[in-house]
Amino acid sequence: MRAAAAGGVGRLPRPGRSKRARRRRWLGLAYVAVPLAFYLAIVIQPLIATVNYSFYQWDGVSPATWVGGRNYTTFWSTPDMAAAFGHVVVLIVMFGFIPLALGLLCATLLSRATVKGQSVYRWFLFLPQVLTTVVVAIIWKRIYSPDGPLNTILGLIGLGALRRNWLGDFTWALPSLGMIGVWGGFGFTMLLFLAGIIAIPTELFEAARLDGANRWHEFRYIILPSLRGQMAIALTLTITGALRTFDLVYVTTQGGPGNATTTPALLLYQLAFVNPSVGQASAIGIVMAVLCMIIAVVITRVVEGRDK
Repeated sequence: MRAAAAGGVGRLPRPGRSKRARRRRWLGLAYVAVPLAFYLAIVIQPLIATVNYSFYQWDGVSPATWVGGRNYTTFWSTPDMAAAFGHVVVLIVMFGFIPLALGLLCATLLSRATVKGQSVYRWFLFLPQVLTTVVVAIIWKRIYSPDGPLNTILGLIGLGALRRNWLGDFTWALPSLGMIGVWGGFGFTMLLFLAGIIAIPTELFEAARLDGANRWHEFRYIILPSLRGQMAIALTLTITGALRTFDLVYVTTQGGPGNATTTPALLLYQLAFVNPSVGQASAIGIVMAVLCMIIAVVITRVVEGRDK
């Protein structure tokens, strides 16, 4: 018994310490109980209901009919849905990769050079993030209109032949929407990368210069590897944002002309509220949610894999 006591074996926990541990545990549960209840009621319960609706054919009023997985198998072969996902690919490039490249370039230039009024430039470039998407859509709808500023400027500089109804043109409507995404996402990526570059220790740049590195070497071997986390965040938010694009399209084109600018989110809205087919709309919502999660996981895994 003495040996066991001396070795620390068989010691009984102190009553006061175990009570304090239980009290802290219950206190922690009490703190998270209310937010967890709200999360379950606002997020998890509607998600479960949406999954359930996706297995029925239902117009929201009449009795629902069980159809199993038919809502998931049929909408992939629908021409409008195929076109919508094709449009999303274009929007992903213009909402995600182009703003990322431009933001990285501008952040590098602003961090490595002293420019008068840098804070003003940053504020101006970040302005689209302050405005709501509806306001941005209204502004650009006016810019793109036949008598808007863009066509007026083209006429003044002798390029009147290029004037057109940008959002009403089958060829240019989708790229025009993409340019709105470039304008809106550029400032966000720039500030995100700028914050990451500022956090890089200056000793790394000083050591690189002593080894004969030029600006390109600093960018390639110091800045780019240090911004992997920021790139993952930027790509995840911009790509999933492009996949979920609704309000911008709804305010500017409502999917037109024809179906030239339809997106899965717009089709979900039409199936849920315009031509009610709640089961198909729910299936689209579940597929979009799964795609967003897959995109986030893949981007995170790629970044973590490069860091190892």
